[in-house]
Formats: sequence, structure tokens, C-alpha cells
Amino acid sequence: MSAKSAEPPFDLAETDRLLSTTRAVRRRLDLDRPVERSVLLDCIRLAQQAPTASNTQTWRWLVVQDPDKRASVADVYRRGAVFLEEARAQLTPDDAQSHRVYDSAEYLIEHLHRVPALVIPCVEGRLPPGAPNGMAAAVYGSIFGAIWSFQLALRSRGLGSALTTLHLFTEKDVAEILGIPENVMQCALLPVAYTIGTDFKPAQRPPPESITHFDRW
Repeated sequence: MSAKSAEPPFDLAETDRLLSTTRAVRRRLDLDRPVERSVLLDCIRLAQQAPTASNTQTWRWLVVQDPDKRASVADVYRRGAVFLEEARAQLTPDDAQSHRVYDSAEYLIEHLHRVPALVIPCVEGRLPPGAPNGMAAAVYGSIFGAIWSFQLALRSRGLGSALTTLHLFTEKDVAEILGIPENVMQCALLPVAYTIGTDFKPAQRPPPESITHFDRW
């Protein structure tokens, strides 16, 4: 193998920077700058390249930009705040990073109605009650890869997002507001906006050696 053919096919430094600094953005979403439909479609187009179980391609994307509909969806989202409060109560006082995350999540609850675009990734078809883990993994694995690709595409264009699931506790209410058919399952909600600055940094994480097992547990 020649030295040239052994070179990485991408600029590793820039690729690694994109992967390590695509953060959950809430406080630094620009609530006053509109998001162009063409930009959202470009990011969804890239997300469509994500792998799916059995090549089913059942992704469906709903983009909410109408102010009245955004406000109605935000009202439903706020009902999930109780679950956020219950989760926060489990934190220890010295877990500063997690407390900052919850502060940020509460900020989003208060300002969701102002975010220029709310993006709801969905799949056609619903999991049956008591679906086995393998079936659930195939369905969610198919859409969450696409969601991450969508978020990376946003980041590379100067936009930010955060993957949220609070509204899924009252999914039917959002479906009624937006006319989502009963056989379409909502999987997340992403507030999308241009970011205030682009200087995001990697988060603190444990070394991979501390969470990785080789050959056996």
C-alpha cells in the first residue's frame, strides 16, 4: 500500500472538531434570526444518508415554523417540566456540570415558543405494546442515526440544536395540533436556530479506557 493511499480520506482535525463540538445548544440559540427552509432541507437531505434497519427509510420530518403552532407545541412541552424536576432532584449538589445542563433545559422550556424552527423527527409505523428490545432498537436506531447526522449538518452551517424528548409523554396532544397521523410515531423534538457564536468546546467525559471492555466484560 502506498503512503498516499494510506492517508485518511478526510481532514481528521476538522472532522474531529465537528464531532466533538456538536453540543446540545439551548441558551445560545439565536431566537431572533429566522432559519431558511432551504438550509433545513439541506440538513435533512444529508440526514437521509444515515443507515436504517432493512433499508426501510421510514423517516418523516415535521418542521414547525408558524408562530402560533410553535406556541401551542411549546405549551405541551412545558407539561413535561415535572419529569425534568424529578430527574434533577436525583442529582448530587457537587455535580456542577449536570446542574448546568438542567439550568439550560429549564431555559429552553421558558423560551421554546421563540425558537425559529421546531423539528420533529418521526417514523411511519408504531411499536406494538410490549415490543421486544430488538424491535425497539431497530426502529429507534434507524431514526436516531439520522437525527445525529442532521445535528452535525446544522453545526457545520452555523446552527445549533438539542435533542429533546419531554413532549413524548404527551405526544398525542402535539399530534393533534400538527395533524400527525396516528400511524406516525414522533421520536424527538429539536429546537433549531442559528447559534450565538460558534466557539463550542468538547464536554468533559471519562477516558474511553474506563468504559470499554475488550473480548469479555
